[in-house]
Amino acid sequence: MRHATSHVPVPGGPDELHRGLSAFGRTQAGQLVDDLADLRPDAIASSPYLRAVQTVEPLARRFGVTVTTDAALREWESGLEPRPDYADHYARSWADPDFARPGGESLAALSTRAVAALRVLADQHAGGTVVVGSHGTFVARALAGFGVAVDWPFSAAMPMPAVYRLSFSGMRFHAEGPGLR
Repeated sequence: MRHATSHVPVPGGPDELHRGLSAFGRTQAGQLVDDLADLRPDAIASSPYLRAVQTVEPLARRFGVTVTTDAALREWESGLEPRPDYADHYARSWADPDFARPGGESLAALSTRAVAALRVLADQHAGGTVVVGSHGTFVARALAGFGVAVDWPFSAAMPMPAVYRLSFSGMRFHAEGPGLR
């Protein structure tokens, strides 16, 4: 799932690792517990970024499950500092997924990382349910990596939070969630 509503990134503000949920986002995270209770997760994994962890913590408390953080579930390392014209830069990256800014990661590399991380979790918990807390670009590029037709407008329009359900059966999978057909 994509994390709940977080504080907006600002120059000089908390870095990406420490930027947490807004008050509204904390309320959303609490509401997700009822929305996801039927899943009865065997495991909960999260990006180490605070906003992702804060999104899954209420569910973990409800089921007595420890949140395991994994750097492979982190957000895209775009190579950009917070800036008002970020959307233009993101659109360029979506148009050319192999493009990487200095010090950044290409979207193609993110897709590879995301698919590998989710496959590892699926293999570790075969037959079980894992809830994963992550980020919008990570989720969109994971879906793209599994062959789902998503693009920059899809990623830009993804709500916070957004829950996508992936079901794995060997090498096959099924995806459902907001904006998917």
